[in-house]
Amino acid sequence: MTAEEAVKKIKSGDRVVVGHAVGEPSYVIGKMVENKDQYEDVEIVHMVAMGKGEYCQPGMEKHFRHNSIFVGGCTRDAVSSGRGDFTPSFFYQVPKLFRTTMPVDVALVQVTQPDEHGYCSLGVSVDYTKAAVEVAKTVIAQVNDQMPRTMGESFVHVSEIDCFVEHSAPIIELGAPRIGDVERAIGENCASLVSDGDTLQLGIGAIPDAVLLFLKDKKDLGIHSEMFSDGVVELVEAGVVTNKKKTLHPGKMVVAFLMGSKKLYDFVNNNPTVEMYPVDYVNDPAVIMKNDNIVSINSCVQVDLMGQVCSESIGLTQISGVGGQVDFVRGVTMAKNGKSIIAMPSTAAKGKLSKIVPLLDEGAAVTTSRNDVDYIVTEFGIAALRGKTLRERAKALIQIAHPDFRDGLALEYEKRFSTKL
Repeated sequence: MTAEEAVKKIKSGDRVVVGHAVGEPSYVIGKMVENKDQYEDVEIVHMVAMGKGEYCQPGMEKHFRHNSIFVGGCTRDAVSSGRGDFTPSFFYQVPKLFRTTMPVDVALVQVTQPDEHGYCSLGVSVDYTKAAVEVAKTVIAQVNDQMPRTMGESFVHVSEIDCFVEHSAPIIELGAPRIGDVERAIGENCASLVSDGDTLQLGIGAIPDAVLLFLKDKKDLGIHSEMFSDGVVELVEAGVVTNKKKTLHPGKMVVAFLMGSKKLYDFVNNNPTVEMYPVDYVNDPAVIMKNDNIVSINSCVQVDLMGQVCSESIGLTQISGVGGQVDFVRGVTMAKNGKSIIAMPSTAAKGKLSKIVPLLDEGAAVTTSRNDVDYIVTEFGIAALRGKTLRERAKALIQIAHPDFRDGLALEYEKRFSTKL
């Protein structure tokens, strides 16, 4: 079937769920946008979009409305300007939304060519994509011979797919982030909290990649993470990540989706040591807690002096989403010897703003609550907050704030606690 024929299956008023991140079927999406005049009020639902996001652009309001579960670069303006919407949700609960309050009319996904048994792999995006396939009334799949065939619970049978659109295209790649002195210092501080045999959850970007630079002297690390990128491949090749000490899925890296370069995609192709699972398994706190000695590393926008963490908005402006941060913060807290780390540069806006603040910005979302927070890390050190009083927390956070802002924070401390710092 051609893509032009397939997108005619989409009807006005449909809810269309798009495969996640670099797993999105860009070719089919492009044809859907070209067919826009045949649609009214089609709801486009996804988390991070790595393609063009043309359905979000001005002038598309009559035809499409984007509903974001995690705002990304190409969708941010649509949400902030009112052309799109944002639905808050923990990552691990997104599949449940599709089975309950957000029923799916059409799933647009990308898969490998079927094997001799009639099974296609969802490749780099299993997370919520598999659930969308299972519950959608109509499934349109871009069959791409360049999609890596990943293992685990990544497979869907051809009988579950209604429309097959063959189109070969490279999987979207991410460039390597710039790691500067600040990121290196943060990475070194985070790595000091990791011991031999620990299992890791890492995000994407300069800070997680910087952490990986300082883990090369560790032994027998494991991976249980919503995603990973090229840096983990380097640690596998160096013999640092072996997964031998894991208490859940020993010998295997467990992950829900992948983003990186072709090196990563080649590494995971037909690799039995990498197991992809739906996000309602990988990110379920009750599953995460079965990993002894697990360390999660996530980032944020602001931390206030009580230890409240905002990771997804600047004031009322939604810039991302909770993602899997709280899934892992809570799962790690319940695990034996678990540690959750929130890592960030001490400043923003080229050093003009402190990210450690007396109060979160007005309207800012509290992503990780003060009851959940564990370690906060900046380039200036580590603040261990669990079990500490509000006074002790404020003191510890001021000590890892940028020196330019410590005096102002100290004045707030004295005002709040009626004592000198």
